[in-house]
Amino acid sequence: MHFPLTLPRDKPFDAVGFGLNAVDHLIVVPEYPAFDTKMRLLDHKQSAGGQTATAMVALRRLGLKTAYAGRFGSDPEGQFGVQTLKDEDVNTDFAEIVAGARNQIAFITIDVRSGERTIVWDRDDKLAYAPEDAPAEFGALGKVLHLDGHDPPACARVAQAARKAGTIVSADIDNVYEGLPELLPLIDIMIGSKEFPRRVTGIQDHREALVELKNRYGCVLVGMTIGAAGAVVYHEGRFIESPGFNAPGGCRDTTGAGDAFHAGFLYGFLTGEDLETSLKLGNAVAAMKCSALGARTALPTRFELDEFLRTRSVI
Repeated sequence: MHFPLTLPRDKPFDAVGFGLNAVDHLIVVPEYPAFDTKMRLLDHKQSAGGQTATAMVALRRLGLKTAYAGRFGSDPEGQFGVQTLKDEDVNTDFAEIVAGARNQIAFITIDVRSGERTIVWDRDDKLAYAPEDAPAEFGALGKVLHLDGHDPPACARVAQAARKAGTIVSADIDNVYEGLPELLPLIDIMIGSKEFPRRVTGIQDHREALVELKNRYGCVLVGMTIGAAGAVVYHEGRFIESPGFNAPGGCRDTTGAGDAFHAGFLYGFLTGEDLETSLKLGNAVAAMKCSALGARTALPTRFELDEFLRTRSVI
């Protein structure tokens, strides 16, 4: 099935992202520790992450031109986060460093047996955007604007200007934030986590929740990632399911897999693939990410993605 959307031409970037960045401290353990016990860790790594920043890095590695707008702290973690984007050749002209703020951080405990994780995080309130602070002109610079839904009123301002300029608006949202109902009608491609449709609609059945999400907010495409099982989207009365891939070498860490899926999916869209192929690309990039420790580790190049698809089958 072809995408029911038309990409604009003559934009400076293929994709631009407005949203979160983070610095993750990943701790690998033999099993999740019981309360009031001690356990020796198996591995530890500091890695750059954040939903939108990671998606822009992944798309850049796949050969597309990307830019990121978001706020970093002025602490060492913030400096680390900015530098990782620059090292990946992601444009950061619209990124800000907030004096006196601490960068968003997360401590992620990963069970080595499954790669599943538990996240404890914090975000300095100084990093939040008010609508009047949002870079309204930024979204129109890309063929696609990608959002993660944090600070919804600010996201709405960027999305409104982007849509007026013909830019397609995509979102990766996993929770309900204040002001979100005003943002959702501005999103063309709304693919959230498997919990998101239920959280926003109150409907337990995933498929019924996706139908309600589309009917209520009018997004052109709605869908959700469903972990190792892959992803599903709903359009024109049809549910299109795409199974996941086994992670090469086994799943070491699911952190960032959803971010990677969105990058692969948008890569398909931006390079003229159909909907089914784009879902397959999203699942492949997510599986490759799961094979390594760290949110941006093992995000593939275009050649690596092609080789993976040539040699792998779905679960």
